[in-house]
Amino acid sequence: MKKIVLTGGGTAGHVTPNIALIPSLLKAGYEIAYIGSYDGIEKKLISDFDIPYTGISTGKFRRYLDVKNLTDPFRVIKGFGEARKFLKQYKPDVVFSKGGFVSVPVVRAAASLGISCIIHESDMTPGLANKLCIPVATKVCCNFPETLKTLPTGKAVLTGSPIREELAKGNKLAGLDLCGFTANKPVILVMGGSLGAANVNKAVREALPGLLEDFQIVHLCGKDKVDNLLLNTPGYKQFEYIKSELKDLFAMTDVVISRAGANAICELLALKKPNILIPLPASSSRGDQILNAKSFEAQGFSIVIDEDDLTKELLVKKVHELYDSRQTYRETMTKSGQMDSIQSILQLINEAAK
Repeated sequence: MKKIVLTGGGTAGHVTPNIALIPSLLKAGYEIAYIGSYDGIEKKLISDFDIPYTGISTGKFRRYLDVKNLTDPFRVIKGFGEARKFLKQYKPDVVFSKGGFVSVPVVRAAASLGISCIIHESDMTPGLANKLCIPVATKVCCNFPETLKTLPTGKAVLTGSPIREELAKGNKLAGLDLCGFTANKPVILVMGGSLGAANVNKAVREALPGLLEDFQIVHLCGKDKVDNLLLNTPGYKQFEYIKSELKDLFAMTDVVISRAGANAICELLALKKPNILIPLPASSSRGDQILNAKSFEAQGFSIVIDEDDLTKELLVKKVHELYDSRQTYRETMTKSGQMDSIQSILQLINEAAK
Protein backbone atom coordinates (compact mmCIF):
# COMPACT_ATOMS: atom_id res chain seq x y z
CA MET A 1 0.00 0.00 0.00
CA LYS A 2 1.25 3.46 -0.95
CA LYS A 3 1.49 6.04 1.82
CA ILE A 4 0.77 9.76 1.66
CA VAL A 5 1.02 12.53 4.25
CA LEU A 6 -1.38 15.45 3.91
CA THR A 7 -0.60 18.78 5.54
CA GLY A 8 -2.04 22.27 5.70
CA GLY A 9 -3.80 24.40 8.27
CA GLY A 10 -4.42 27.66 10.03
CA THR A 11 -7.78 28.25 8.32
CA ALA A 12 -10.40 25.92 6.84
CA GLY A 13 -9.27 26.96 3.35
CA HIS A 14 -5.97 25.17 3.97
CA VAL A 15 -7.77 21.98 5.02
CA THR A 16 -10.96 21.45 2.98
CA PRO A 17 -9.12 20.73 -0.31
CA ASN A 18 -7.20 17.99 1.50
CA ILE A 19 -10.51 16.62 2.76
CA ALA A 20 -11.84 16.69 -0.81
CA LEU A 21 -8.96 14.45 -1.90
CA ILE A 22 -9.40 11.82 0.82
CA PRO A 23 -12.10 9.63 -0.84
CA SER A 24 -10.16 9.40 -4.12
CA LEU A 25 -6.88 8.71 -2.31
CA LEU A 26 -8.47 5.86 -0.35
CA LYS A 27 -10.04 4.47 -3.51
CA ALA A 28 -6.61 4.59 -5.18
CA GLY A 29 -5.17 2.48 -2.35
CA TYR A 30 -3.32 5.10 -0.29
CA GLU A 31 -2.75 4.90 3.44
CA ILE A 32 -3.17 8.46 4.71
CA ALA A 33 -1.70 10.37 7.66
CA TYR A 34 -2.14 14.07 8.48
CA ILE A 35 0.34 16.51 10.01
CA GLY A 36 -1.03 19.76 11.42
CA SER A 37 -0.53 22.05 14.37
CA TYR A 38 -1.18 20.95 17.93
CA ASP A 39 -4.60 22.55 18.27
CA GLY A 40 -5.39 24.29 14.96
CA ILE A 41 -8.69 24.13 13.10
CA GLU A 42 -7.22 21.34 10.95
CA LYS A 43 -7.19 19.00 13.95
CA LYS A 44 -10.90 19.59 14.51
CA LEU A 45 -11.79 19.14 10.83
CA ILE A 46 -9.73 15.98 10.32
CA SER A 47 -11.22 14.40 13.45
CA ASP A 48 -14.30 13.49 11.41
CA PHE A 49 -12.20 11.06 9.36
CA ASP A 50 -10.49 7.86 10.42
CA ILE A 51 -7.04 9.27 9.68
CA PRO A 52 -4.07 9.38 12.10
CA TYR A 53 -3.27 12.97 13.06
CA THR A 54 0.11 14.22 14.26
CA GLY A 55 0.50 17.68 15.75
CA ILE A 56 3.74 19.65 15.51
CA SER A 57 5.02 22.98 16.78
CA THR A 58 4.32 25.87 14.41
CA GLY A 59 5.15 29.54 14.06
CA LYS A 60 3.41 32.17 12.00
CA PHE A 61 5.22 34.17 9.33
CA ARG A 62 4.17 37.79 9.91
CA ARG A 63 4.71 40.82 7.72
CA TYR A 64 4.29 43.21 10.64
CA LEU A 65 6.16 43.98 13.86
CA ASP A 66 5.27 41.59 16.67
CA VAL A 67 7.23 40.25 19.62
CA LYS A 68 6.31 36.72 18.49
CA ASN A 69 8.51 37.26 15.43
CA LEU A 70 11.41 36.72 17.82
CA THR A 71 10.14 33.40 19.22
CA ASP A 72 8.23 31.80 16.35
CA PRO A 73 11.36 30.88 14.33
CA PHE A 74 12.31 28.56 17.20
CA ARG A 75 8.84 26.99 17.08
CA VAL A 76 9.30 26.38 13.35
CA ILE A 77 12.68 24.74 13.96
CA LYS A 78 11.08 22.54 16.61
CA GLY A 79 8.27 21.68 14.18
CA PHE A 80 10.81 20.77 11.51
CA GLY A 81 12.42 18.29 13.91
CA GLU A 82 9.07 16.81 14.93
CA ALA A 83 7.91 16.47 11.32
CA ARG A 84 11.21 14.91 10.25
CA LYS A 85 11.03 12.36 13.07
CA PHE A 86 7.49 11.35 12.10
CA LEU A 87 8.29 11.16 8.39
CA LYS A 88 11.34 8.96 9.01
CA GLN A 89 9.16 6.54 10.96
CA TYR A 90 6.11 6.63 8.67
CA LYS A 91 8.07 6.55 5.37
CA PRO A 92 5.46 8.09 3.05
CA ASP A 93 5.83 7.85 -0.71
CA VAL A 94 4.69 11.45 -1.19
CA VAL A 95 3.58 14.55 0.75
CA PHE A 96 0.72 16.78 -0.42
CA SER A 97 0.57 20.26 1.09
CA LYS A 98 -2.31 22.71 0.93
CA GLY A 99 -0.30 25.50 2.51
CA GLY A 100 -0.57 27.61 5.62
CA PHE A 101 2.24 28.16 8.09
CA VAL A 102 2.07 24.59 9.46
CA SER A 103 3.07 23.22 6.06
CA VAL A 104 6.53 24.82 5.91
CA PRO A 105 8.36 22.59 8.43
CA VAL A 106 6.58 19.52 7.01
CA VAL A 107 7.49 20.15 3.38
CA ARG A 108 11.03 21.18 4.24
CA ALA A 109 11.50 18.10 6.45
CA ALA A 110 10.13 15.82 3.71
CA ALA A 111 12.47 17.33 1.13
CA SER A 112 15.44 16.80 3.47
CA LEU A 113 14.55 13.09 3.49
CA GLY A 114 14.18 12.87 -0.29
CA ILE A 115 10.38 12.52 -0.16
CA SER A 116 8.53 14.01 -3.15
CA CYS A 117 6.31 16.98 -2.25
CA ILE A 118 3.38 18.36 -4.22
CA ILE A 119 1.99 21.68 -3.02
CA HIS A 120 -1.16 23.58 -3.95
CA GLU A 121 -1.49 27.36 -4.22
CA SER A 122 -5.10 28.50 -4.28
CA ASP A 123 -4.63 32.25 -4.66
CA MET A 124 -3.60 34.26 -7.68
CA THR A 125 -0.13 34.83 -6.22
CA PRO A 126 1.72 32.47 -3.84
CA GLY A 127 1.52 33.17 -0.11
CA LEU A 128 4.64 33.41 2.03
CA ALA A 129 4.37 29.83 3.33
CA ASN A 130 4.20 28.40 -0.18
CA LYS A 131 7.01 30.68 -1.34
CA LEU A 132 9.21 28.96 1.24
CA CYS A 133 8.09 25.54 0.01
CA ILE A 134 8.19 26.03 -3.78
CA PRO A 135 12.00 25.64 -4.12
CA VAL A 136 11.87 22.05 -2.78
CA ALA A 137 8.51 21.03 -4.29
CA THR A 138 8.20 18.49 -7.08
CA LYS A 139 5.09 20.13 -8.54
CA VAL A 140 3.06 23.24 -7.70
CA CYS A 141 -0.68 23.11 -8.42
CA CYS A 142 -2.64 26.33 -8.92
CA ASN A 143 -6.16 27.64 -9.57
CA PHE A 144 -5.70 30.60 -11.89
CA PRO A 145 -4.04 30.74 -15.33
CA GLU A 146 -2.45 34.02 -14.26
CA THR A 147 -0.58 32.20 -11.49
CA LEU A 148 1.45 30.10 -13.93
CA LYS A 149 3.57 33.16 -14.75
CA THR A 150 4.66 33.49 -11.10
CA LEU A 151 5.79 29.87 -10.66
CA PRO A 152 8.93 28.03 -11.83
CA THR A 153 8.71 26.59 -15.34
CA GLY A 154 8.41 22.83 -15.23
CA LYS A 155 6.86 22.79 -11.75
CA ALA A 156 3.63 24.70 -12.29
CA VAL A 157 0.44 22.79 -13.17
CA LEU A 158 -3.00 24.37 -13.61
CA THR A 159 -5.28 21.96 -11.75
CA GLY A 160 -7.97 24.06 -10.13
CA SER A 161 -8.98 23.47 -6.52
CA PRO A 162 -10.27 20.12 -5.21
CA ILE A 163 -13.96 20.49 -4.36
CA ARG A 164 -15.73 18.20 -1.91
CA GLU A 165 -18.09 16.07 -3.97
CA GLU A 166 -20.70 15.95 -1.21
CA LEU A 167 -21.28 19.72 -1.49
CA ALA A 168 -23.28 19.06 -4.67
CA LYS A 169 -25.43 16.42 -2.97
CA GLY A 170 -27.32 18.53 -0.46
CA ASN A 171 -31.00 18.37 0.43
CA LYS A 172 -32.88 21.66 0.11
CA LEU A 173 -35.65 20.64 2.53
CA ALA A 174 -33.07 19.55 5.12
CA GLY A 175 -31.44 22.99 4.87
CA LEU A 176 -34.77 24.78 5.25
CA ASP A 177 -35.66 22.63 8.27
CA LEU A 178 -32.25 23.27 9.89
CA CYS A 179 -32.79 27.02 9.66
CA GLY A 180 -36.56 27.08 10.22
CA PHE A 181 -37.07 28.75 6.83
CA THR A 182 -40.00 28.56 4.42
CA ALA A 183 -39.79 27.33 0.83
CA ASN A 184 -41.53 30.33 -0.72
CA LYS A 185 -38.89 33.00 -0.03
CA PRO A 186 -35.35 33.12 -1.53
CA VAL A 187 -32.32 32.47 0.67
CA ILE A 188 -29.03 34.35 1.05
CA LEU A 189 -26.02 32.48 2.47
CA VAL A 190 -23.42 34.73 4.13
CA MET A 191 -19.93 33.24 4.50
CA GLY A 192 -17.08 35.09 6.20
CA GLY A 193 -14.57 32.23 6.24
CA SER A 194 -13.82 29.84 9.10
CA LEU A 195 -12.52 32.68 11.30
CA GLY A 196 -15.40 34.98 10.48
CA ALA A 197 -15.33 38.49 8.98
CA ALA A 198 -16.22 41.22 11.47
CA ASN A 199 -16.87 43.97 8.93
CA VAL A 200 -18.98 41.74 6.69
CA ASN A 201 -20.95 40.53 9.73
CA LYS A 202 -21.56 44.13 10.80
CA ALA A 203 -22.72 45.24 7.34
CA VAL A 204 -25.07 42.28 6.94
CA ARG A 205 -26.64 42.82 10.35
CA GLU A 206 -27.10 46.53 9.71
CA ALA A 207 -28.76 45.66 6.38
CA LEU A 208 -31.16 43.08 7.89
CA PRO A 209 -34.23 45.36 7.86
CA GLY A 210 -33.82 45.92 4.12
CA LEU A 211 -32.83 42.36 3.24
CA LEU A 212 -35.38 40.45 5.32
CA GLU A 213 -38.26 42.09 3.46
CA ASP A 214 -37.47 39.92 0.43
CA PHE A 215 -35.00 37.26 1.61
CA GLN A 216 -34.23 34.75 4.35
CA ILE A 217 -30.62 34.81 5.53
CA VAL A 218 -28.38 32.07 6.93
CA HIS A 219 -25.20 33.58 8.33
CA LEU A 220 -21.98 31.62 8.95
CA CYS A 221 -20.43 34.27 11.15
CA GLY A 222 -17.34 32.60 12.66
CA LYS A 223 -16.26 31.42 16.08
CA ASP A 224 -17.63 33.54 18.95
CA LYS A 225 -19.26 35.96 16.49
CA VAL A 226 -22.93 35.06 16.94
CA ASP A 227 -25.01 38.13 17.89
CA ASN A 228 -27.19 36.94 20.77
CA LEU A 229 -29.48 39.96 20.44
CA LEU A 230 -30.55 38.71 16.99
CA LEU A 231 -31.11 35.05 17.87
CA ASN A 232 -34.91 35.31 17.61
CA THR A 233 -35.05 37.43 14.45
CA PRO A 234 -37.53 35.78 12.02
CA GLY A 235 -35.86 34.72 8.76
CA TYR A 236 -32.32 35.14 10.11
CA LYS A 237 -30.30 32.13 11.30
CA GLN A 238 -26.73 32.30 12.63
CA PHE A 239 -24.10 29.58 12.94
CA GLU A 240 -20.51 29.92 14.10
CA TYR A 241 -19.42 27.22 11.67
CA ILE A 242 -21.11 24.41 9.74
CA LYS A 243 -19.59 21.06 8.77
CA SER A 244 -21.64 18.23 7.25
CA GLU A 245 -24.80 20.34 6.92
CA LEU A 246 -23.09 22.85 4.58
CA LYS A 247 -24.23 20.85 1.56
CA ASP A 248 -27.85 21.30 2.63
CA LEU A 249 -27.37 25.05 3.12
CA PHE A 250 -25.92 25.33 -0.39
CA ALA A 251 -28.84 23.31 -1.79
CA MET A 252 -31.39 25.82 -0.46
CA THR A 253 -29.34 28.95 -1.25
CA ASP A 254 -30.16 31.29 -4.13
CA VAL A 255 -27.32 33.81 -3.77
CA VAL A 256 -24.19 34.07 -1.60
CA ILE A 257 -22.34 36.91 0.12
CA SER A 258 -18.74 35.85 0.78
CA ARG A 259 -15.16 36.80 1.38
CA ALA A 260 -12.96 35.98 -1.61
CA GLY A 261 -10.77 33.18 -0.32
CA ALA A 262 -9.78 31.07 -3.29
CA ASN A 263 -11.21 27.75 -2.09
CA ALA A 264 -14.52 29.31 -1.10
CA ILE A 265 -15.04 31.03 -4.44
CA CYS A 266 -14.01 27.90 -6.36
CA GLU A 267 -16.73 26.03 -4.48
CA LEU A 268 -19.23 28.73 -5.44
CA LEU A 269 -18.16 28.37 -9.08
CA ALA A 270 -18.47 24.59 -9.02
CA LEU A 271 -21.95 24.85 -7.45
CA LYS A 272 -22.94 27.70 -9.78
CA LYS A 273 -24.04 29.99 -6.98
CA PRO A 274 -24.37 33.69 -7.96
CA ASN A 275 -22.36 35.68 -5.47
CA ILE A 276 -21.24 39.00 -4.06
CA LEU A 277 -17.58 38.98 -3.02
CA ILE A 278 -16.24 41.33 -0.34
CA PRO A 279 -12.48 40.67 -0.36
CA LEU A 280 -10.21 41.37 2.57
CA PRO A 281 -8.75 44.85 2.02
CA ALA A 282 -5.07 45.31 1.29
CA SER A 283 -4.66 47.06 4.64
CA SER A 284 -5.26 43.78 6.50
CA SER A 285 -3.95 41.21 4.00
CA ARG A 286 -1.42 40.74 1.24
CA GLY A 287 -4.14 41.57 -1.30
CA ASP A 288 -4.69 38.02 -2.58
CA GLN A 289 -8.46 38.13 -2.09
CA ILE A 290 -8.68 41.35 -4.09
CA LEU A 291 -6.94 39.68 -7.03
CA ASN A 292 -9.14 36.57 -6.71
CA ALA A 293 -12.29 38.68 -6.69
CA LYS A 294 -11.24 40.81 -9.66
CA SER A 295 -10.55 37.67 -11.69
CA PHE A 296 -14.01 36.26 -10.91
CA GLU A 297 -15.67 39.62 -11.62
CA ALA A 298 -13.88 39.88 -14.99
CA GLN A 299 -15.04 36.38 -15.91
CA GLY A 300 -18.66 37.25 -15.08
CA PHE A 301 -18.96 35.00 -12.04
CA SER A 302 -19.32 37.61 -9.28
CA ILE A 303 -20.24 41.11 -8.18
CA VAL A 304 -17.44 42.69 -6.11
CA ILE A 305 -17.84 45.26 -3.33
CA ASP A 306 -14.72 46.84 -1.82
CA GLU A 307 -14.88 46.71 1.96
CA ASP A 308 -14.02 50.41 2.13
CA ASP A 309 -17.18 51.17 0.12
CA LEU A 310 -19.41 48.75 2.03
CA THR A 311 -22.62 50.26 3.44
CA LYS A 312 -25.97 48.71 4.29
CA GLU A 313 -27.60 50.64 1.44
CA LEU A 314 -25.05 49.45 -1.13
CA LEU A 315 -25.28 45.85 0.11
CA VAL A 316 -29.09 45.78 -0.19
CA LYS A 317 -28.89 47.31 -3.67
CA LYS A 318 -26.27 44.83 -4.91
CA VAL A 319 -28.10 41.82 -3.45
CA HIS A 320 -31.24 42.73 -5.38
CA GLU A 321 -29.17 43.38 -8.50
CA LEU A 322 -27.53 39.96 -8.18
CA TYR A 323 -30.79 38.13 -7.49
CA ASP A 324 -32.53 39.75 -10.47
CA SER A 325 -29.64 38.66 -12.74
CA ARG A 326 -29.01 35.28 -11.08
CA GLN A 327 -29.77 33.22 -14.17
CA THR A 328 -27.20 35.12 -16.25
CA TYR A 329 -24.54 34.43 -13.62
CA ARG A 330 -25.46 30.73 -13.50
CA GLU A 331 -25.22 30.43 -17.28
CA THR A 332 -21.79 32.10 -17.30
CA MET A 333 -20.55 29.76 -14.57
CA THR A 334 -21.88 26.75 -16.49
CA LYS A 335 -19.75 27.75 -19.49
CA SER A 336 -16.59 28.21 -17.41
CA GLY A 337 -15.11 24.79 -18.24
CA GLN A 338 -14.42 23.70 -14.64
CA MET A 339 -11.51 21.27 -14.46
CA ASP A 340 -11.63 17.84 -12.83
CA SER A 341 -9.21 19.03 -10.17
CA ILE A 342 -9.24 15.91 -8.02
CA GLN A 343 -8.26 13.59 -10.86
CA SER A 344 -5.61 16.03 -12.12
CA ILE A 345 -4.00 16.23 -8.67
CA LEU A 346 -4.34 12.47 -8.07
CA GLN A 347 -2.42 11.84 -11.29
CA LEU A 348 0.43 14.12 -10.08
CA ILE A 349 0.43 12.34 -6.72
CA ASN A 350 0.62 8.93 -8.39
CA GLU A 351 3.53 10.05 -10.58
CA ALA A 352 5.39 11.49 -7.58
CA ALA A 353 4.75 8.36 -5.50
CA LYS A 354 6.53 6.23 -8.11
